[in-house]
Amino acid sequence: MDAKYSHSAGRRDATVSRASEAPKLDLPRACRLVHRVEYDAVYREGRRRTSREFTVFLRPNGLGVSRFGWSIKKALGNAVKRNRIRRRLRETIRLHRQEIAPGWDIVIHPRSSAATAKFLALAAELLALLPRTAKPAQ
Repeated sequence: MDAKYSHSAGRRDATVSRASEAPKLDLPRACRLVHRVEYDAVYREGRRRTSREFTVFLRPNGLGVSRFGWSIKKALGNAVKRNRIRRRLRETIRLHRQEIAPGWDIVIHPRSSAATAKFLALAAELLALLPRTAKPAQ
């Protein structure tokens, strides 16, 4: 019985060590715009980029991390549709945060078609509007 216990404990330790080596793919509060003043500063002092699905406002923030916010109007649909758009934006940012250049405050305004567009196409379009980190030379 002790051998069985130590075997499974060894497995758990191995899994934990592998997980700690992988880059963390979350979206912590430090990476989000949470106050109205922050949004207002981006709108007032930032620049704007648009595409078919999004309008993105960008402003340098002088920090070592980019912070993200989104504004989803009620005109885009009911709560279910707006929350779907919100989840898609959050997931795109969460998965690709390491590719986005640090030091920016970014506010994203999606259009209504963002709720039904293919996720990969939507993510590619959003990432094309955002400042990217330099790709390593190969």
